[in-house]
Amino acid sequence: MSRTDCIEKLALWNDGWYKYAMTMASPNFGPRPAQTAVDLVVLHSISLPPGEYGGDAVGHFFCNQLDLDQHPYFKSLAGLHVSSHFYIRRHGELLQFVSADERAWHAGASSYGESNNCNDNSIGIELEGIEGGLFEHDQYETLVALCSAILQRYPITAIAGHEHIAPVRKTDPGLGFDWFLLQQGLGLASRFFPEREMSRVDARA
Repeated sequence: MSRTDCIEKLALWNDGWYKYAMTMASPNFGPRPAQTAVDLVVLHSISLPPGEYGGDAVGHFFCNQLDLDQHPYFKSLAGLHVSSHFYIRRHGELLQFVSADERAWHAGASSYGESNNCNDNSIGIELEGIEGGLFEHDQYETLVALCSAILQRYPITAIAGHEHIAPVRKTDPGLGFDWFLLQQGLGLASRFFPEREMSRVDARA
């Protein structure tokens, strides 16, 4: 890598904070285990209340500032302390809650490949949406740009959904997510993605 490439790579990041994301720092994070390679990207979907878009509830939830009296559904979230590194809203706006160098609390009990406890080695990206629902073109544009920047900085070997790392508990982002579009946008080989999703892509071709 040339000196110019190194400068451009570093310019995108500052201690794990991405240049093109709006910062909304969450207290819900911790250090990654020593010598852990950040080699996995995990995609999620979220909306609060479910199916309602455009509000600030998700950001407030990740920052422990959600007013539980604003909606009956929010009562079910009482006492939960979670976070994601990134959140992509319906029109493509990008927020960052935790430095990608740190361990966010997005995966829960999970495993993928040879890794357990995927919070340790992954970067979590939430897409505003519902499980199984469709996502917006603007979201894919932001996601591709973000993942490209992540791939430049971290030794990523896999991109998977929450449904793939915790299949008994989770179903997001679900059937509405276009894995082929993401693969094409990033120009990555099929081996970077869940085999099940690539099989669906092949069947569609």
